[in-house]
Amino acid sequence: MRVDIVTIFPDFFRGPLEYGIVRRAREAGLVRIEIHDLRAFAHDRHRTVDDRPFGGGEGMVLKPEPIFECIESLNAASREARINHDARESVILLSAQGRRFDQSGAEELATLKRIILICGRYEGVDERVSQYLADREISIGNYVLSGGEIGAAVIVDSVTRLIPGAVGNEASTRQESFTARNSVRESAEPDSTCGSAGLLDYPHYTRPAEFRGMRVPEVLSSGNHDDIRRWRRRSALEKTMRNRPDLLHDAVLSEEDRRLITQISGAEKT
Repeated sequence: MRVDIVTIFPDFFRGPLEYGIVRRAREAGLVRIEIHDLRAFAHDRHRTVDDRPFGGGEGMVLKPEPIFECIESLNAASREARINHDARESVILLSAQGRRFDQSGAEELATLKRIILICGRYEGVDERVSQYLADREISIGNYVLSGGEIGAAVIVDSVTRLIPGAVGNEASTRQESFTARNSVRESAEPDSTCGSAGLLDYPHYTRPAEFRGMRVPEVLSSGNHDDIRRWRRRSALEKTMRNRPDLLHDAVLSEEDRRLITQISGAEKT
């Protein structure tokens, strides 16, 4: 995969892209990441990339000219081809007005050959960039950041780890919180794990088995894989109901899950 990032702060990415899975994926040739300084496409002596908006208002807005010129220099596929999925590419504008990014979005982007991320600024970007240049607009959350650089780093990390070979144990990426593509296990064969199926991850424990009087749940050291699977599933349901009940609307739930939810809700009321 190739990732191009358009930003007015290219040095910002010297940190986030040089550690962990992203660094290893780059070194292995699984992902190529290029940083493009937007100011290089401004032609006045001050390298101006923003201006006051028409109609008045506070703050400065990123101008369309340098952004269009930068994207055109990258030889990206046409917007029509991208929208119609004829090209496995996407030009993405990062802004607070965009569609909220989630795991399904990361999975979709991971199937592409190339993504181009335009880092917007908190006051905004000329609307023509969204209307006529980008094929999608993304926000990483319901809050305002100073710019899209942090969002771009988040997207690069979440997408890169889904590229085959980027994570040493690929099964781990299929078993994490928010990964709704996992179907609930129906096999009668005992298994010590359970996929998240869109829920928050189940609790994890490691050695020592007892730490400052706090013990690991006995079921985890019982050796009974079926009991462990059921405990993990119930724990994932409990955590999701407590911290992110909204996820239950889209989670893959079995009849056993629904019975557990009823039991958990009843226990909370008593």
